Amino acid sequence: MNSLAESAQAAWQLVVSADPLLLSIVTRSLALSASASGIAFVIGCVLGSWLAVSRFTGRPVLLAVLNTLLSLPSVVVGLLVYLLLSRSGPLGFLGWLYSFKAMLLAQVILVLPVVVALVRQVVEDAHVSHGEQLRSLGAGPRLMGMLLAWDERSALLTVALAAFGRAVAEVGAVMLVGGNIDGFTRVMTTSIALETSKGDLPLAMGLGLVLLGVVLALQFLIWGLRAWFHALTLPFAASPGTTRSRS
Repeated sequence: MNSLAESAQAAWQLVVSADPLLLSIVTRSLALSASASGIAFVIGCVLGSWLAVSRFTGRPVLLAVLNTLLSLPSVVVGLLVYLLLSRSGPLGFLGWLYSFKAMLLAQVILVLPVVVALVRQVVEDAHVSHGEQLRSLGAGPRLMGMLLAWDERSALLTVALAAFGRAVAEVGAVMLVGGNIDGFTRVMTTSIALETSKGDLPLAMGLGLVLLGVVLALQFLIWGLRAWFHALTLPFAASPGTTRSRS
């Protein structure tokens, strides 16, 4: 018990003193996850909006495949990217294996199905409510999807948070394709696993505290932005009622 208390105290000291090793790992991890979730979010918004408003043969099959990819284990994604980027793989000439780029590619592939599925659901719900009105105004599927996605931008902030949370908490794929190389490809989750196996609990616990803090801070940020969007749209929502009362 004393050992655990001492480790927790040492972990807290690493955090508050901004230990250089801890700081470098956190910075690299946040840069990787933010980049991967940002790329996946942009691509996923386009694909999800298109899926929400389009009707074509084979759409149910495509949605079934998409839902299956939601539960795809991260180690399977890591194995797929490893086979693609290995020396004998089709993309081996890029020389990306055990690099930041390989980790970025793995996280984009891992996060993209989550973003597409959530965006599709948000936009499709909006399409049920406002699709006929936009169609009567002459909007095609592409424009309709863009307009509905923009109208639901506050809800899409939650999707962005989910994408980042999926990326930052992932360990299997980045460990396989990144190699967990000190100073180059070591991120928070892989460092926690490595340092725990080595018995260096202070660093592992310190990284765990930072990881929890980042997720909590994002929750408050999204909550604040959604409240701000709600405050901006409230006067427009109340204006029809005001007009009717004056008439």
